[in-house]
Amino acid sequence: MIAVFSVRFRLIVLGLALAAPMLRADDAETMTEHSLRDILARQKVLLEDAARAGDNRLDQDSVKTQLNSLSEEYKSLIAQSPDFAPAYADYGYFLGKLHLEDEAMKILLKADQLDPTIPMVKNQLGNTLAESGKPLDALSYFQAAARLNPGEPLYPYQIGTLLYEARDTFLGPGRMSRQQWDQQMQSAFRTAAELAPDRIEFTYRYAESYFDVTAPDWNEAYGKWAALEAKATSPADRQILELQEARVRIYQGRIADAREILAKVTDPDLAQQKQKLVAQLPENAKK
Repeated sequence: MIAVFSVRFRLIVLGLALAAPMLRADDAETMTEHSLRDILARQKVLLEDAARAGDNRLDQDSVKTQLNSLSEEYKSLIAQSPDFAPAYADYGYFLGKLHLEDEAMKILLKADQLDPTIPMVKNQLGNTLAESGKPLDALSYFQAAARLNPGEPLYPYQIGTLLYEARDTFLGPGRMSRQQWDQQMQSAFRTAAELAPDRIEFTYRYAESYFDVTAPDWNEAYGKWAALEAKATSPADRQILELQEARVRIYQGRIADAREILAKVTDPDLAQQKQKLVAQLPENAKK
């Protein structure tokens, strides 16, 4: 089910492959590349096992032991091939998944030094900096990732999310005006949605961004929500999107339309969200 009203995604890699971007899968593959590919295959399985382990202490201990072993293999591979940027890139990503941000940062910076053209490295550096409370530095890395791979929707999405989450840092004297912030934040989400029109996490957030700017085009906003509703595959998701349509109609002052839409929302799980909108109707608003 789609989340209502406050869909906020962490700055994470959404759907990116774990394989290093420079590996080859042909007869020219070197031994170093082959070794890294083998590590990545086992890493994928181990991270999935870690997610499944949950609160099971025995499973947790087993996975932890294997993850430590994998980390040692990365170190060994890097020692053997100290100039092989993909190994640093994937090791840095791996350390980030283990929440070892300081170690991840050092390894990723080395990868970027060896090869400054790997978008995944720029993105991971941006993630680490953002999560360390350094959004201004993170933005430059996300922008670099977007320039290196303009066809990847994740990178503009990261930019939009960072601008939104760290708004107070980006706004102010000597930085962005509110108009500039509005434009850049919404433009980033628009680009992500246009690059991946079938990815709900991108299209939903773009539609939601109209609520975040100071002078939204409400007719345009309504069209985005209506388009999403037309693609909904379940009654529950359709009603979530109808709530957003009703919200836009209230902002437009089209109260009769808002009432009509709200009357269609009958899912008990949405009762609280619906009531918040009903309370904003003129007959219910506090004088």
